[in-house]
Amino acid sequence: MITVNPLEVDGIVFMATRVELPKTNLLVISNDIGYIMCAALDVDIFNENEKLKKREVIAGRAVGVRTIDELLNAPLEKITDASKEAYGWEEGMIGRDALVKIS
Repeated sequence: MITVNPLEVDGIVFMATRVELPKTNLLVISNDIGYIMCAALDVDIFNENEKLKKREVIAGRAVGVRTIDELLNAPLEKITDASKEAYGWEEGMIGRDALVKIS
């Protein structure tokens, strides 16, 4: 099942997406600029692959989260180079704080 709901973070509306997969869930909170997600996907590919790096994807990944609320409050374990350069994200930054920076 896939659920998509608006999510307000400090007065700013984002989209919270949850994809139920076998034995895990894919969690993403996004807006038109970027997103944070659980560790079900790979952020490193956007930093290591030259073709993908040119896209300047704004993304961060948190590990061990099972709900959208946990994703909001978890530290980002990995971030893209573009999120660091363009929006001042840092590894270890809480997801909620990173989202506010892209609002």
